[in-house]
Amino acid sequence: MYKSKLSLRDTEKAIKLVKDTFEHKLAEYLDLERVSAPMFLEKGDGLNDDLAGTQTPVGFSIPTSKNLIEIPQSLAKWKRSKLSEYGFEQGKGLYTDGNYIRSQEALSDIHSHYVDQWDWERVIKAEQRIPQFLEKVVCSIYKALFYTELVVTANFDALEPRLPSKIEFIHTQDLEDQYPDLSPPQRESKTAEQYGAFFLRGIGAKLKSGKPHDARAADYDDWITIADDGKQGLNGDIIVFHPERGKSLELSSMGIRVDKDALVKQVKEMKQDYKLEQDFHKAILEDRIPLSVGGGIGQSRLCMLLLQKAHIGEVQSSVWPKDMIEDCKAKGIYLL
Repeated sequence: MYKSKLSLRDTEKAIKLVKDTFEHKLAEYLDLERVSAPMFLEKGDGLNDDLAGTQTPVGFSIPTSKNLIEIPQSLAKWKRSKLSEYGFEQGKGLYTDGNYIRSQEALSDIHSHYVDQWDWERVIKAEQRIPQFLEKVVCSIYKALFYTELVVTANFDALEPRLPSKIEFIHTQDLEDQYPDLSPPQRESKTAEQYGAFFLRGIGAKLKSGKPHDARAADYDDWITIADDGKQGLNGDIIVFHPERGKSLELSSMGIRVDKDALVKQVKEMKQDYKLEQDFHKAILEDRIPLSVGGGIGQSRLCMLLLQKAHIGEVQSSVWPKDMIEDCKAKGIYLL
């Protein structure tokens, strides 16, 4: 039966060490500065993230605004809009410590109603909108992840390093070609077990089967551009193998953001033309927002991986169904 390698108190100490170490290295390797994140956004400005386009944010009214106030689901668009406002030049950017509520999330060992992640964004040049530059950024993030694992395992004898020294790069079409009879999550798990860590590119783009590997919002990552390798997509996920669950674990969704051409194509494909009338989208169309690359990196998932935990509730305090709590207890899993 599963047993945590760390006590409750050591777990809390290790969580802080993971977050402090990784945040510092992420900022160093990508040349990012920390900024304050909003807890609320006003509905209608187009800044809140609707994720795959189907999730509804938690909202409430206040006496001082006629519009509904929403709790962010992520800050994918907000942070891009802030790059010019803060005056970041090419090659530099920002990150923020985001805490979000996703009320419609289907709960599991890796999904919670509470989401904590580092949201980051960096200004780029037009000629950097290519897979090779995206891979360079991914390698920098993985370098910070690999370093953090070494620090944590050096401080807690019960933990051993497990990540491979380098990350592989694969396109979603390659996985569909290799495993046509498997579901996308099964393809990811097969590949994660093979390589230990990989970046899966082209998420959101339609594959030969006519279906995307997974859904992506139409208005931030560029999944429609055909790159010089003939394949669609300038975005993707960092995915690792998670031994405690015996399957893959997505740590980060990221990508080169849409330019005005990709934005129009993607919203039309998703039949979301109305978005082009929102302030954020108009700013992209009018070149008032810089080209950028950015993403979100799950804090609890990173802790779950590096502290070798079986359930995300072991590294974050959230709300869980009673039957899940009892089932976890029976398996030796203690939820915070």
